[in-house]
Amino acid sequence: MKKEITIYDIADQLNISPSTVSRALNDHPAINEKTKERINEMALQMGYRSNLFAKNLQAQSTMTIGVIVPKLDSYFMATVLAGMEKEASKAGYNLLITQSLESLAKEIANAGTMFKQRVDGLLVSTIVGSEKVTHFDPFLQKGIPTLFFDGVFDFGKAPKIVIDNELAGYEATKHLIEQDCKCIYHITGEVKRKVYQDRFYGYLKALKEYDLPFNEDMLFVDSLNIDRSYELSQYLQKATLKPDGVFVTNDSCAASLMTGLKKMGCRVPEDIAIIGFNDDPITRIVEPKLSTIHYPGEEMGEIAAKSMISHLNKGLDFEMTNKIILRHDLIVRDSSRKK
Repeated sequence: MKKEITIYDIADQLNISPSTVSRALNDHPAINEKTKERINEMALQMGYRSNLFAKNLQAQSTMTIGVIVPKLDSYFMATVLAGMEKEASKAGYNLLITQSLESLAKEIANAGTMFKQRVDGLLVSTIVGSEKVTHFDPFLQKGIPTLFFDGVFDFGKAPKIVIDNELAGYEATKHLIEQDCKCIYHITGEVKRKVYQDRFYGYLKALKEYDLPFNEDMLFVDSLNIDRSYELSQYLQKATLKPDGVFVTNDSCAASLMTGLKKMGCRVPEDIAIIGFNDDPITRIVEPKLSTIHYPGEEMGEIAAKSMISHLNKGLDFEMTNKIILRHDLIVRDSSRKK
């Protein structure tokens, strides 16, 4: 293995002191421009690499923000991370991104990795629901700022960035009701997770407000995987209570379900009206185009990163910020437009 070039090697080559080399490489004003240019040229020629980790450690900062998300394979999360990367890059920060793969054990391991890597701050979309967990406690005890987005839970004074998921679920269901749907099924992720729990509560609120029935058969808790479209389609077709509307909390799953139902001879929206959630690009590609709730992912990522960086730079005190609620929008397209 080739030896790592140091400032002492550069100093030997140029017959100057290591302290002069160090100052020049750090653009110190005491070193004249001609000397800086000479030293930087030699450093480049010899293959010198600055030890940023050592510098940052000395400054008690790694210039790294940790990010933990449930999965990386969704359009929504991709837009969130794009927003974070944009703001972090502008401020000179790096992102260390991990996914929990919907596993609590994996999320705990990821949190431990972030702590050991000495991240300056942590941005988390957690899979935790009502469970009592302690894997974020070391961050609280060490004073490492932690901010939750999308998937949130109460953790000390950590701020949260969300949309009003209950209101969004209510509006999606109300829209189907206004299209004369009388038996509306709900397909969603694990309802112990707050993000899905709130959407479910909104769905129930709308049904109750319009005096429409609900029983457990009308709730289908699923992985929201597009490969499950055939099974979901069969479930709806064989249901004792025949659905005329479906609220799905994920666009890819909703689009896949719609395709499966059409293959079975079901007309959308005439027989079953469908609305999804997130406003992924697939909503504008499928036929009929899919109604959905627009979830501002990139804006959420930008605000999360900006807030964290502002706090790290002493511009924002997290203790003064409890919750930031972003605006969502109901997007009505042909998949649910019966009237």
